[in-house]
Amino acid sequence: MTSEDRGGAPHLRVAVVGAGIGGLATAAFLHRAGIEATVYEQAPALTEVGAGLVVSPNAVRLLRGLGRLDRFRERAVPLEVGWEFRRWEDGRVLFSQNLGEECEQRFGEQSYVAHRADLLAAVRAAVPERALRLGTRLAGLHRVDAGIELTFTDGTSTVADVVVGADGVHTTVGQYVTETGPPRFSGMCAWRSLVPAESAPEFARHPVQTLWLGPDRHLVHYPISGGAQINIVAFGPAHDWTTESWSAQGRIEDLRAEFAGWSDDLRALLAAAQSTGRWALLDRDPLPRWTNGPVALLGDAAHPMFPFFAQGAAQAMEDAAVLAGCLAGRPGTEDPAAALSRYEAIRRPRATRVQQLSRGRAQSNHLPDGPAQQARDASFSNADPFAQSGWIYGHDAESSVREAQPAG
Repeated sequence: MTSEDRGGAPHLRVAVVGAGIGGLATAAFLHRAGIEATVYEQAPALTEVGAGLVVSPNAVRLLRGLGRLDRFRERAVPLEVGWEFRRWEDGRVLFSQNLGEECEQRFGEQSYVAHRADLLAAVRAAVPERALRLGTRLAGLHRVDAGIELTFTDGTSTVADVVVGADGVHTTVGQYVTETGPPRFSGMCAWRSLVPAESAPEFARHPVQTLWLGPDRHLVHYPISGGAQINIVAFGPAHDWTTESWSAQGRIEDLRAEFAGWSDDLRALLAAAQSTGRWALLDRDPLPRWTNGPVALLGDAAHPMFPFFAQGAAQAMEDAAVLAGCLAGRPGTEDPAAALSRYEAIRRPRATRVQQLSRGRAQSNHLPDGPAQQARDASFSNADPFAQSGWIYGHDAESSVREAQPAG
């Protein structure tokens, strides 16, 4: 069911639950297509939660499509080198890949590293201020004659033709789509720290995505915020830590203890860190469905994934572009539910593949010293990450919609 605009054409009312990167990108692509969308976010303000992330060419392509790439570039750092793998014990470089122009020539866009807040701000700039409702927590969904009624914990409500759940791994919308069950703890946790560049060792300031690999753990670092900060994210055993929140704080001495005995260079970088966040990594098997009539899931609500492929934000943005494209391109008489089913058919196989590969990378990154680790390190000599990642980086989400669009 849809309302009618003044010209008598179907006019969709879309409610997006969650103002993370996926939710804001959904609203941005919908508004670009002329579809009204309102984003409902439980937080009272969009703050600088999180730290660094890799923004790969498939996501950069979408930022360009939104007309917000220049804004993003103001603070993002273009990577010159990626996949620089180092051995935990002595810092020996096992492999590295030049990016920069080579990446742009291969995929049409560069790779960047950035603070999550800078990517969020660039996407938010494409969403009209009137379309954002902060401090609004979803209580439930109900089918009514006029569409789907959303009720909120403050007692207010609204009605929409389409509801998009972009509300993360603890999704509320998800229970109206499929039997999700609670996510399970993976047994791993992540740490993150930001170090002022002037306090960091010189090697860490380069525009390089560096990954230190060692027994049961790995650590990634790269510069963000125009080079002013060094982002550190480390992964290892959770021990007794079960808190899953980007705002949870850990103890810096515990992080340093996790990497005791590692390279002097790495420990010097950790010595410069003064505080750290810590969160447990949650896991969930791929969902059997993402849509139920006029209700759809995207981003972490649909496919929570470990960050080992650095594709969480990019896959959420791809979801957003495809969902908006399917709604905008549907024939005028088509029920929106059919467009959402097409969105799921386009996106679920690809996102599921990334989700599953991200899960498998943990085992490879955390091998103990021994034959399997030596074979992994030896395999780097024949590695071609451009070829291996071409199906990810070269993907054009908006083109995938046009290729699957029905006639009419």
